[in-house]
Amino acid sequence: AIRYLDPLTGEILQSLNNINIYPARHFVTPDEQIDIACQQIKDELEQQIEFLEKAGKLLEAQRISQRTRYDLDLLQEVGYCNGVENYSRYLAGRNAGEPPECLIDYFPQDWLLIVDESHVTVPQLRGMYNGDRSRKQVLIDHGFRLPSAADNRPLKADEFWHKVNQCIFVSATPGDWEIEQSQDRIAEQIIRPTGVLDPEIFVRPTEGQVDDLLGEIKERVKRKERVLITTLTKRMAEDLSEYFDERGVRVKYLHSEIKSIERIEILQALRKGEFDVLIGVNLLREGLDLPEVSLVAILDADKEGFLRAQRSLIQTIGRAARHINGQAILYGDNLTKSMIKAIEETERRRGIQMAYNKMNNITPQPIIKKDSNSILSFLDISRRLNSQQLEEIYQKSDDLPLEKVPVLIKQLESQMKGAAEQLEFEEAAKYRDRIKYLRDKLLGH
Repeated sequence: AIRYLDPLTGEILQSLNNINIYPARHFVTPDEQIDIACQQIKDELEQQIEFLEKAGKLLEAQRISQRTRYDLDLLQEVGYCNGVENYSRYLAGRNAGEPPECLIDYFPQDWLLIVDESHVTVPQLRGMYNGDRSRKQVLIDHGFRLPSAADNRPLKADEFWHKVNQCIFVSATPGDWEIEQSQDRIAEQIIRPTGVLDPEIFVRPTEGQVDDLLGEIKERVKRKERVLITTLTKRMAEDLSEYFDERGVRVKYLHSEIKSIERIEILQALRKGEFDVLIGVNLLREGLDLPEVSLVAILDADKEGFLRAQRSLIQTIGRAARHINGQAILYGDNLTKSMIKAIEETERRRGIQMAYNKMNNITPQPIIKKDSNSILSFLDISRRLNSQQLEEIYQKSDDLPLEKVPVLIKQLESQMKGAAEQLEFEEAAKYRDRIKYLRDKLLGH
């Protein structure tokens, strides 16, 4: 009989007459195509060895020969090898330089592409091919891969857009390319259902900016509102955080080394009022929906560059656009072109919103949004489940025969390491304690 067993206790969970077991990897290339591909790979290999030897790269020539011949043996014997995708040009029967097939090729002709935050996403589409190409070229130059491996790649930007028949770009700050492609088909969505206006903007000098900002923070704290501060460098964010902390401000800072889940937890803590001020560098922009934030402060706003370009400024200012008292303070001694354009665009939108509210007798209303987060809720449930499962393991392990205890110890050690890697130190400690108990049991203590 075929049985499902509990891997920890050995308990039989279910008996079956038959079962389908699918391979972890499934390759369906016909044998004839593999034979053709192997011959083409051999031909390219000979050419590449000759090229490398003529260039005086004897080590690289030996390396590519050994690696490729090993892969060829595997392909001919079992139909696949590690890194088989690097031979996809031959296995799929493509010509050199042809784009690979992808999911989009299986969509119907009338499929619709929606690009959110298009001012960020579109440049990433352009960068996919170039980034992949530069990485593969290093492998090719040093004899780790054949030149044909470069054809296992992402789509180039023009190849991608050639497959797109209709597209909607969504962005508060669309790029020039998106505007050009959209021609006159642009819909502005400036009016908010709640009547909330874009933030008021103030420009202040850098002299005494930290103390000035401290005063603004204290005003917001009295009203139980939150503050976002953006700096140019991680070091400045750390120093500013330390300065405010010493003066009794509940403050934290975000930086690129903090993992995604931790960022979500920090943002949720800000919303719940566990602290009042959040300082960051380039993480306080797109996608942050924080209705409790009434003030955004931008330090060194007059330093032209990527972080202080027009679109970056508008995006950062917009983080206070969920609050009825939303304001933004730009600290700088000069008015740069980016600052002027960002201020003009924000004032234009604010003017349209005020006129609409007046015409329709709308009074701005605060956004009421739950402070729960579905991702964090799932993680919390997951952690509780782990604890519950651990308790069940504890209870069942007491009844285990001694010969099965070593197997359970190995499984618990693996789970302990996994919990530690996920920074679940309380869970890891529970596993550790249970392992110690079981080892003592084995020794007869």
